[in-house]
Amino acid sequence: MQRSIDRERDDAGSPSTAERERDRTDAGEATRRGSLRGALPSKPTFSIRSFLLVLALSVVGVVAGGSIPLVGSVGQFVGLFVVAFGVGAVGSRRRYLEIGLAGAVAAGLAFVLGTLTSVFAPVALRILADYGIAIAGVGTGAGALASLAGYYFGRDLRDGLTRDVR
Repeated sequence: MQRSIDRERDDAGSPSTAERERDRTDAGEATRRGSLRGALPSKPTFSIRSFLLVLALSVVGVVAGGSIPLVGSVGQFVGLFVVAFGVGAVGSRRRYLEIGLAGAVAAGLAFVLGTLTSVFAPVALRILADYGIAIAGVGTGAGALASLAGYYFGRDLRDGLTRDVR
């Protein structure tokens, strides 16, 4: 009697065993695709507003760090590290791209402007004409590394402070 009821349900429009199996396979595929989509961001990750805010803070950090006597250009990178550490400790979203780019721009500008103001102007222009790309490259690379390291440690501190203790 039970089998005749199942056949009637299949004939009446409810899914057959093969259709149910296909639906389960499709659900498995959707779950796998959904997990991949969950790993990839669905909206753009770069935020102009965050970048401009972090750039302004990075410039302040470079100027403040560079104004420390006897430390010089190392202080600029310490300032970048401290700013990125603070942003990482306070912010809840991941902003590695904005932090790295802002640190690179701020440090590159600081290196180029530091070269212009450190020596006599005609000599500085000649140095920048010959080695400007290398000077800016060293500044941007070191600035990006200092900012990313500070941001990573700031996020790590935030994660440690907000995680439940077991």
